[in-house]
Amino acid sequence: MPYEPIKLPDRIQLSEDEAIQKSQIFLEYMRKRHSVRDFSSRPIPQQIIENIVAAAGRAPSGANQQPWHFVAIKNLTMKKKIREAAEKEEKNFYLGGASDEWISALEPIGTGISKPHLTKAPWLIVVFAERHGIKSDGSRSKNYYVPESVGIAMGFLIAAIHNAGLVCLEHTPNPMKFLNNLCERPSNEKPIMIIPIGNPSASATVPKAAKLKKPLNEIMTVF
Repeated sequence: MPYEPIKLPDRIQLSEDEAIQKSQIFLEYMRKRHSVRDFSSRPIPQQIIENIVAAAGRAPSGANQQPWHFVAIKNLTMKKKIREAAEKEEKNFYLGGASDEWISALEPIGTGISKPHLTKAPWLIVVFAERHGIKSDGSRSKNYYVPESVGIAMGFLIAAIHNAGLVCLEHTPNPMKFLNNLCERPSNEKPIMIIPIGNPSASATVPKAAKLKKPLNEIMTVF
């Protein structure tokens, strides 16, 4: 497809004061976002999940290749299979696969082998990264900046989940190759993350350590 510039189709123009106010409101709203492991079984309409994924699909990507695929799962049988496989990998991780330093770093977060959120949450979204494309003749096409592009899309996804008033958990069993078969995805795609989505349970908790965020002066330099 040749380069063809078009007029900027959408422009949200704000005054300086409006921009400061909206940025502050967004910051305060994002401060209320938490990764949650305790989910309610309350159903979530599929339309919400579709809107969330569509929002993630608006993320920028290298050469506009959009090297991602999102598998949304509400089927309990399938969620049970994913949980069983994930807990098997987690058992290997916690019982010798991970270094003592890694296990120590996870201790304040309270993670472990059991992953009930994978069956309790009404939806799972499995994020896949397309390492390379497949042309109609079966040959490969190169994708560019795949980790960066998929990372941005997952950021959009998590923000959209929070914007919908829902909670999620960023779950990364290692390795995750089992997800290709369970989700019927081709070998050129690499599973990146499982994201349970739903409402928090009435007794939901978060690790105290998760509230300890670095101050602005440690994450930002201004020249």
